[in-house]
Amino acid sequence: MRPAHLALAVLVAAVWGVNFTVIEIGLGHFPPLLFSALRFLVAAVPAVFLVGRPKVAWKWIVAVGLVLGVAKFGLLFVGMDAGMPAGLASLVLQIQAVFTAVIAFAVLGERPSRVRALGMLTALAGIGVAAVDEGSSGPLGAFALCVAAAACWGASNVLTRKASPPDPLNFMVWVSTVPVLPLLGLSLLTEGAARDYEALRALDRQGAGTVVYVAWVTTVFGFGAWGWLLRRHPASTVAPFSLLVPVFGMSSAALFLGEPVSALRWCAAALLVGGVALTSLSPARGTHPSPPPTGTPATPAGASSAPAGPSRAPADSPSAPVATPSSGAG
Repeated sequence: MRPAHLALAVLVAAVWGVNFTVIEIGLGHFPPLLFSALRFLVAAVPAVFLVGRPKVAWKWIVAVGLVLGVAKFGLLFVGMDAGMPAGLASLVLQIQAVFTAVIAFAVLGERPSRVRALGMLTALAGIGVAAVDEGSSGPLGAFALCVAAAACWGASNVLTRKASPPDPLNFMVWVSTVPVLPLLGLSLLTEGAARDYEALRALDRQGAGTVVYVAWVTTVFGFGAWGWLLRRHPASTVAPFSLLVPVFGMSSAALFLGEPVSALRWCAAALLVGGVALTSLSPARGTHPSPPPTGTPATPAGASSAPAGPSRAPADSPSAPVATPSSGAG
Protein backbone atom coordinates (compact mmCIF):
# COMPACT_ATOMS: atom_id res chain seq x y z
CA MET A 1 0.00 0.00 0.00
CA ARG A 2 1.36 3.40 -0.99
CA PRO A 3 2.08 5.90 1.81
CA ALA A 4 -0.79 8.11 0.63
CA HIS A 5 -3.21 5.17 0.69
CA LEU A 6 -1.92 4.12 4.11
CA ALA A 7 -2.51 7.65 5.40
CA LEU A 8 -6.02 7.64 3.95
CA ALA A 9 -6.85 4.34 5.69
CA VAL A 10 -5.64 5.73 9.03
CA LEU A 11 -7.58 8.95 8.41
CA VAL A 12 -10.83 7.03 7.82
CA ALA A 13 -10.28 5.05 11.04
CA ALA A 14 -9.67 8.33 12.88
CA VAL A 15 -12.79 9.91 11.37
CA TRP A 16 -14.89 6.91 12.46
CA GLY A 17 -13.34 6.83 15.93
CA VAL A 18 -13.78 10.56 16.60
CA ASN A 19 -17.36 10.18 15.40
CA PHE A 20 -18.36 8.78 18.81
CA THR A 21 -17.13 11.91 20.54
CA VAL A 22 -19.02 14.04 18.02
CA ILE A 23 -22.18 12.01 18.67
CA GLU A 24 -21.78 12.63 22.40
CA ILE A 25 -21.53 16.37 21.75
CA GLY A 26 -24.48 16.28 19.35
CA LEU A 27 -26.66 14.56 21.96
CA GLY A 28 -26.29 17.71 24.02
CA HIS A 29 -28.17 19.55 21.27
CA PHE A 30 -30.74 17.00 20.02
CA PRO A 31 -32.90 14.17 21.36
CA PRO A 32 -31.21 10.90 20.26
CA LEU A 33 -33.77 9.70 17.70
CA LEU A 34 -34.13 13.13 16.14
CA PHE A 35 -30.33 13.39 15.93
CA SER A 36 -30.15 10.02 14.21
CA ALA A 37 -32.90 11.04 11.75
CA LEU A 38 -31.08 14.27 10.91
CA ARG A 39 -27.86 12.32 10.38
CA PHE A 40 -29.46 10.17 7.69
CA LEU A 41 -31.39 13.03 6.14
CA VAL A 42 -28.25 15.11 5.64
CA ALA A 43 -26.28 12.06 4.47
CA ALA A 44 -28.92 11.26 1.85
CA VAL A 45 -29.57 14.78 0.55
CA PRO A 46 -28.15 15.95 -1.79
CA ALA A 47 -25.92 12.86 -2.26
CA VAL A 48 -28.86 10.74 -3.44
CA PHE A 49 -29.14 12.97 -6.53
CA LEU A 50 -25.45 12.52 -7.35
CA VAL A 51 -24.77 8.79 -6.96
CA GLY A 52 -27.16 7.51 -9.61
CA ARG A 53 -29.96 4.96 -9.40
CA PRO A 54 -29.81 2.11 -6.85
CA LYS A 55 -27.77 -0.85 -8.07
CA VAL A 56 -29.54 -3.49 -5.94
CA ALA A 57 -33.19 -4.43 -5.37
CA TRP A 58 -35.20 -2.09 -3.15
CA LYS A 59 -36.02 -4.91 -0.74
CA TRP A 60 -32.36 -5.01 0.34
CA ILE A 61 -32.12 -1.23 0.64
CA VAL A 62 -35.23 -1.13 2.81
CA ALA A 63 -34.16 -4.12 4.93
CA VAL A 64 -30.69 -2.75 5.63
CA GLY A 65 -32.08 0.74 6.14
CA LEU A 66 -34.47 -0.49 8.84
CA VAL A 67 -32.08 -2.85 10.61
CA LEU A 68 -28.97 -0.70 10.36
CA GLY A 69 -30.40 2.81 10.27
CA VAL A 70 -33.41 2.54 12.55
CA ALA A 71 -32.54 -0.31 14.91
CA LYS A 72 -28.75 -0.12 15.15
CA PHE A 73 -28.28 3.63 15.17
CA GLY A 74 -31.46 4.23 17.14
CA LEU A 75 -30.28 1.91 19.90
CA LEU A 76 -26.75 3.34 19.81
CA PHE A 77 -27.87 6.98 20.07
CA VAL A 78 -30.42 6.19 22.79
CA GLY A 79 -27.81 4.16 24.69
CA MET A 80 -25.27 6.95 24.53
CA ASP A 81 -27.93 9.47 25.55
CA ALA A 82 -28.74 7.21 28.54
CA GLY A 83 -25.15 7.37 29.77
CA MET A 84 -22.98 5.04 27.67
CA PRO A 85 -19.56 6.77 27.41
CA ALA A 86 -18.45 7.60 23.85
CA GLY A 87 -15.09 5.83 24.14
CA LEU A 88 -16.62 2.67 25.55
CA ALA A 89 -19.34 2.71 22.88
CA SER A 90 -16.68 2.80 20.15
CA LEU A 91 -15.16 -0.30 21.73
CA VAL A 92 -18.30 -2.29 22.54
CA LEU A 93 -19.71 -1.92 19.01
CA GLN A 94 -16.79 -4.00 17.73
CA ILE A 95 -18.60 -7.05 19.09
CA GLN A 96 -20.68 -6.77 15.91
CA ALA A 97 -18.05 -8.99 14.28
CA VAL A 98 -19.06 -11.82 16.63
CA PHE A 99 -22.77 -11.27 16.00
CA THR A 100 -22.07 -11.23 12.25
CA ALA A 101 -20.28 -14.58 12.43
CA VAL A 102 -23.04 -16.14 14.56
CA ILE A 103 -25.85 -14.88 12.33
CA ALA A 104 -23.96 -15.90 9.18
CA PHE A 105 -23.66 -19.41 10.64
CA ALA A 106 -27.38 -19.55 11.48
CA VAL A 107 -28.64 -18.01 8.23
CA LEU A 108 -25.98 -18.77 5.64
CA GLY A 109 -24.49 -21.95 7.10
CA GLU A 110 -20.98 -20.48 7.37
CA ARG A 111 -19.23 -22.61 9.98
CA PRO A 112 -16.56 -20.69 11.92
CA SER A 113 -13.06 -22.11 11.98
CA ARG A 114 -11.42 -22.93 15.31
CA VAL A 115 -9.42 -19.72 15.16
CA ARG A 116 -12.55 -17.67 14.51
CA ALA A 117 -14.38 -19.44 17.34
CA LEU A 118 -11.48 -18.64 19.66
CA GLY A 119 -11.66 -15.02 18.54
CA MET A 120 -15.39 -14.91 19.31
CA LEU A 121 -14.82 -16.25 22.82
CA THR A 122 -12.00 -13.76 23.38
CA ALA A 123 -14.14 -10.85 22.22
CA LEU A 124 -17.01 -11.98 24.45
CA ALA A 125 -14.59 -12.09 27.37
CA GLY A 126 -13.69 -8.49 26.53
CA ILE A 127 -17.38 -7.53 26.60
CA GLY A 128 -17.68 -9.21 30.00
CA VAL A 129 -14.74 -7.21 31.37
CA ALA A 130 -16.18 -4.00 29.89
CA ALA A 131 -19.56 -4.76 31.50
CA VAL A 132 -17.91 -5.22 34.90
CA ASP A 133 -16.09 -1.91 34.45
CA GLU A 134 -19.23 -0.08 33.34
CA GLY A 135 -21.34 -1.70 36.07
CA SER A 136 -19.11 -0.16 38.70
CA SER A 137 -19.27 3.34 37.22
CA GLY A 138 -22.25 3.72 34.85
CA PRO A 139 -25.69 2.41 33.83
CA LEU A 140 -25.73 -1.19 32.64
CA GLY A 141 -28.97 -0.53 30.76
CA ALA A 142 -27.18 1.89 28.43
CA PHE A 143 -24.40 -0.70 28.00
CA ALA A 144 -27.00 -3.33 27.05
CA LEU A 145 -28.53 -0.99 24.45
CA CYS A 146 -25.12 -0.64 22.76
CA VAL A 147 -24.64 -4.42 22.74
CA ALA A 148 -28.11 -4.72 21.15
CA ALA A 149 -27.02 -2.11 18.58
CA ALA A 150 -24.00 -4.27 17.76
CA ALA A 151 -26.31 -7.27 17.27
CA CYS A 152 -28.43 -5.26 14.82
CA TRP A 153 -25.25 -4.24 13.02
CA GLY A 154 -24.31 -7.91 12.66
CA ALA A 155 -27.74 -8.67 11.19
CA SER A 156 -27.39 -5.80 8.72
CA ASN A 157 -23.99 -7.16 7.67
CA VAL A 158 -25.55 -10.47 6.69
CA LEU A 159 -28.38 -8.68 4.85
CA THR A 160 -25.81 -6.65 2.94
CA ARG A 161 -23.96 -9.82 2.03
CA LYS A 162 -27.17 -11.15 0.55
CA ALA A 163 -27.71 -7.87 -1.30
CA SER A 164 -24.22 -7.97 -2.85
CA PRO A 165 -24.12 -4.26 -3.79
CA PRO A 166 -21.46 -3.49 -6.43
CA ASP A 167 -21.03 0.14 -5.33
CA PRO A 168 -20.63 0.68 -1.54
CA LEU A 169 -21.17 4.45 -1.59
CA ASN A 170 -24.24 4.25 -3.83
CA PHE A 171 -25.71 1.59 -1.54
CA MET A 172 -24.99 3.52 1.66
CA VAL A 173 -26.50 6.74 0.31
CA TRP A 174 -29.71 4.98 -0.76
CA VAL A 175 -29.84 3.06 2.54
CA SER A 176 -29.64 6.44 4.28
CA THR A 177 -32.95 7.48 2.71
CA VAL A 178 -34.86 4.71 4.49
CA PRO A 179 -34.45 5.49 8.23
CA VAL A 180 -35.37 9.20 8.05
CA LEU A 181 -39.17 8.96 8.31
CA PRO A 182 -39.27 5.99 10.75
CA LEU A 183 -36.79 7.72 13.08
CA LEU A 184 -38.69 11.01 12.87
CA GLY A 185 -41.94 9.18 13.66
CA LEU A 186 -40.36 7.39 16.64
CA SER A 187 -38.91 10.69 17.84
CA LEU A 188 -42.31 12.38 17.74
CA LEU A 189 -43.90 9.46 19.61
CA THR A 190 -41.25 8.99 22.30
CA GLU A 191 -39.38 12.27 22.55
CA GLY A 192 -42.27 14.59 21.77
CA ALA A 193 -42.89 17.27 19.18
CA ALA A 194 -42.21 20.03 21.71
CA ARG A 195 -38.75 18.70 22.54
CA ASP A 196 -37.90 18.20 18.87
CA TYR A 197 -39.10 21.68 17.97
CA GLU A 198 -37.12 23.25 20.80
CA ALA A 199 -33.94 21.45 19.69
CA LEU A 200 -34.36 22.65 16.11
CA ARG A 201 -35.27 26.17 17.20
CA ALA A 202 -32.15 26.39 19.36
CA LEU A 203 -29.87 25.02 16.62
CA ASP A 204 -26.45 26.68 16.71
CA ARG A 205 -23.16 26.23 14.86
CA GLN A 206 -21.92 23.46 17.13
CA GLY A 207 -25.15 21.48 16.80
CA ALA A 208 -25.20 21.92 13.02
CA GLY A 209 -21.53 20.96 12.89
CA THR A 210 -22.18 17.65 14.65
CA VAL A 211 -24.90 16.77 12.12
CA VAL A 212 -22.61 17.67 9.20
CA TYR A 213 -19.78 15.59 10.67
CA VAL A 214 -21.78 12.42 11.35
CA ALA A 215 -23.52 12.69 7.96
CA TRP A 216 -21.01 13.97 5.42
CA VAL A 217 -17.63 13.31 7.03
CA THR A 218 -18.39 9.94 8.64
CA THR A 219 -20.84 8.54 6.09
CA VAL A 220 -20.18 10.13 2.71
CA PHE A 221 -16.43 10.73 3.01
CA GLY A 222 -15.72 7.75 5.28
CA PHE A 223 -17.50 5.12 3.23
CA GLY A 224 -16.49 6.72 -0.05
CA ALA A 225 -12.79 6.65 0.89
CA TRP A 226 -13.07 3.15 2.38
CA GLY A 227 -14.73 1.82 -0.77
CA TRP A 228 -12.05 3.54 -2.89
CA LEU A 229 -9.33 1.75 -0.90
CA LEU A 230 -11.13 -1.59 -1.12
CA ARG A 231 -11.29 -1.31 -4.91
CA ARG A 232 -7.51 -0.93 -5.04
CA HIS A 233 -6.29 -3.29 -2.32
CA PRO A 234 -7.28 -6.72 -0.97
CA ALA A 235 -9.59 -6.72 2.05
CA SER A 236 -6.86 -8.39 4.11
CA THR A 237 -4.75 -5.26 3.58
CA VAL A 238 -7.45 -2.66 4.27
CA ALA A 239 -9.66 -4.30 6.90
CA PRO A 240 -7.13 -4.33 9.79
CA PHE A 241 -7.11 -0.52 9.81
CA SER A 242 -10.66 -0.57 11.20
CA LEU A 243 -9.19 -2.02 14.41
CA LEU A 244 -7.83 1.49 15.00
CA VAL A 245 -11.36 2.86 15.37
CA PRO A 246 -11.77 2.13 19.11
CA VAL A 247 -8.23 3.41 19.69
CA PHE A 248 -9.19 6.78 18.17
CA GLY A 249 -12.62 6.57 19.82
CA MET A 250 -11.31 6.06 23.34
CA SER A 251 -8.44 8.53 22.87
CA SER A 252 -10.64 11.32 21.49
CA ALA A 253 -13.23 10.78 24.24
CA ALA A 254 -10.50 11.02 26.87
CA LEU A 255 -8.98 14.11 25.22
CA PHE A 256 -12.11 16.12 24.36
CA LEU A 257 -14.67 14.82 26.86
CA GLY A 258 -12.41 13.99 29.77
CA GLU A 259 -13.60 10.37 29.91
CA PRO A 260 -11.39 8.29 32.21
CA VAL A 261 -9.91 5.06 30.85
CA SER A 262 -9.54 2.57 33.68
CA ALA A 263 -7.20 -0.42 33.77
CA LEU A 264 -10.23 -2.70 33.34
CA ARG A 265 -11.25 -0.79 30.22
CA TRP A 266 -7.80 -1.18 28.69
CA CYS A 267 -7.99 -4.90 29.47
CA ALA A 268 -11.41 -5.08 27.83
CA ALA A 269 -10.03 -3.20 24.81
CA ALA A 270 -7.14 -5.65 24.42
CA LEU A 271 -9.43 -8.68 24.63
CA LEU A 272 -12.12 -7.22 22.37
CA VAL A 273 -9.83 -5.89 19.65
CA GLY A 274 -7.74 -9.08 19.69
CA GLY A 275 -10.85 -11.25 19.54
CA VAL A 276 -12.39 -9.17 16.74
CA ALA A 277 -9.13 -9.46 14.79
CA LEU A 278 -9.23 -13.26 15.04
CA THR A 279 -12.96 -13.37 14.27
CA SER A 280 -12.84 -11.01 11.34
CA LEU A 281 -9.57 -11.79 9.62
CA SER A 282 -9.61 -15.59 9.78
CA PRO A 283 -11.71 -17.32 7.09
CA ALA A 284 -14.77 -19.40 7.84
CA ARG A 285 -14.61 -23.10 6.98
CA GLY A 286 -15.08 -23.77 3.33
CA THR A 287 -13.95 -20.31 2.22
CA HIS A 288 -10.98 -19.72 -0.03
CA PRO A 289 -8.34 -17.03 -0.10
CA SER A 290 -9.43 -13.85 -1.82
CA PRO A 291 -8.24 -13.34 -5.40
CA PRO A 292 -6.03 -10.36 -6.16
CA PRO A 293 -7.89 -7.11 -6.83
CA THR A 294 -8.83 -6.42 -10.42
CA GLY A 295 -9.59 -2.74 -10.02
CA THR A 296 -13.36 -3.22 -10.21
CA PRO A 297 -15.76 -3.90 -7.34
CA ALA A 298 -16.45 -7.56 -6.65
CA THR A 299 -19.48 -9.23 -5.13
CA PRO A 300 -19.57 -8.25 -1.45
CA ALA A 301 -18.68 -10.66 1.27
CA GLY A 302 -20.78 -8.95 3.84
CA ALA A 303 -21.78 -5.82 5.57
CA SER A 304 -21.83 -1.79 8.23
CA SER A 305 -23.01 -0.24 6.85
CA ALA A 306 -20.63 -0.47 3.87
CA PRO A 307 -20.62 -3.33 1.40
CA ALA A 308 -17.95 -4.70 -0.94
CA GLY A 309 -16.81 -7.92 -2.55
CA PRO A 310 -15.06 -11.00 -1.22
CA SER A 311 -11.66 -9.67 -2.20
CA ARG A 312 -12.35 -6.29 -0.72
CA ALA A 313 -14.87 -6.69 2.10
CA PRO A 314 -15.95 -3.52 3.87
CA ALA A 315 -15.44 -2.60 7.44
CA ASP A 316 -18.72 -4.10 8.47
CA SER A 317 -18.53 -7.37 6.59
CA PRO A 318 -18.31 -10.80 8.20
CA SER A 319 -14.70 -11.02 7.05
CA ALA A 320 -13.58 -7.63 8.23
CA PRO A 321 -14.00 -5.70 11.47
CA VAL A 322 -16.28 -2.75 11.32
CA ALA A 323 -16.24 0.42 13.02
CA THR A 324 -19.36 2.92 12.14
CA PRO A 325 -20.63 4.11 10.20
CA SER A 326 -22.00 5.16 9.09
CA SER A 327 -21.25 4.24 10.29
CA GLY A 328 -20.10 3.65 11.45
CA ALA A 329 -18.72 3.83 12.47
CA GLY A 330 -21.34 4.98 14.86
